[in-house]
Amino acid sequence: MDSLLVVKIGCLAGLLVITLLCGLVPAQIKWFQINMARGKHRRILSFIGCFAAGVFLGACIMHMMADALGDIQEELKKRQLQGGFVPKQNSTSKDDDSEVYPFGELIISFGFFLVFFIESFVLHCCPRAVHAHGDHESHDDHKGMPESHSSFRAFVLFLSLSFHSVFEGLAIGVQKEKADAIQLCLAVLIHKAIVVFSLSMKLVQSGTPARWRLLYLVFFALMSPAGIGVGIGISLTKSDGTGLAQAVLEAVATGTFLYVTFLEILPYELQSHESPLAKLFFISLGFSIMAIIAIWA
Repeated sequence: MDSLLVVKIGCLAGLLVITLLCGLVPAQIKWFQINMARGKHRRILSFIGCFAAGVFLGACIMHMMADALGDIQEELKKRQLQGGFVPKQNSTSKDDDSEVYPFGELIISFGFFLVFFIESFVLHCCPRAVHAHGDHESHDDHKGMPESHSSFRAFVLFLSLSFHSVFEGLAIGVQKEKADAIQLCLAVLIHKAIVVFSLSMKLVQSGTPARWRLLYLVFFALMSPAGIGVGIGISLTKSDGTGLAQAVLEAVATGTFLYVTFLEILPYELQSHESPLAKLFFISLGFSIMAIIAIWA
């Protein structure tokens, strides 16, 4: 068997196992259950939540948005070189990209407004459907906090992260050198371990039932390995795939994640009663780690 293929299969197995392990820790251990926390325990969980918020903020800006905009720009350049139509505004030079219409930003905005529309529609038709907490959470646990950790938004968070994970795996699967595949896999592995831990925390906070949390985490863990498998298939068939369609879908997923990050996760963590400077520190720490990982990922 080709040594490069062996490396990619090893990356596939490693991502699957590590993602599952890191996701199951907060999902299955009672210490992480928000409704059980009191005093110092609650403060620690709040700071972990702020760290997770910073992780999601960093993943949104430094990974998902950067990848989506870069891929769309690359696909548009290919079509421009092939004679395709790419609108420009007052362009004075063929090589000037600054005047290209911001298609990437437009598609990301579409994803943002898509979730906004769906949630608004559901809330209009059934007001209790979106802002309903799990039955196991008491009113005192969320006193003074916005009712924003809904099952619907947790599902959108899970879906957009899962979608992005497919493309992370795809990037590993299409690598042509062993060293490049291993380096990218290590960066994605660290990234996924932190993100899945944070995702699991948010699923717990949203009141998602235990069986659904487990299902979400297993599905999420399978996404990057599935992407690696698709990437291996593409590399073996020497096919370029549908690059533009992939870039568009990733941009839509980024828009949905943008909505949840700024209208769900950050407002919730910033409304807690802990020290504002401490919250800022842990949010910044989470963001900084994702920014560092972006150097290699």
